[in-house]
Amino acid sequence: MGRVVHFEIHVDNMERAQKFYGEVFGWTFQDWTEYAGMPYYGAVTGDDQEMGINGALVKRQGPPPAPGQPMNGFACTMGVADYDATEAKILEQGGIVALPKYALPGMAWQGYYIDTEGNVIGIHQPDENAK
Repeated sequence: MGRVVHFEIHVDNMERAQKFYGEVFGWTFQDWTEYAGMPYYGAVTGDDQEMGINGALVKRQGPPPAPGQPMNGFACTMGVADYDATEAKILEQGGIVALPKYALPGMAWQGYYIDTEGNVIGIHQPDENAK
């Protein structure tokens, strides 16, 4: 079975992206540039004992996605404990709303945002009372 084991977020400004993901989600980063041969920072997204995967920020090799362009790739969705507080952090750090918060009835709150690098990301707060 081909389970996802790593992700890469393509960025224009490595410092700005590290600040965004560090402030919003608490991620930490490790410089793996020497191994990759280009600007590449490993992203530690949580405790190894929790479900989830780690990934990386990689220097974008072409133009960023155009505003309004349909998805062309994967959208990473992060599980959060408090949707509204996380949304506030995203907006505070320069992200913008792509698709506002909506209910997955009886399951969760979901929404999508554009990060500081033009990438679409999602946030997901489990809530059996969502409607």
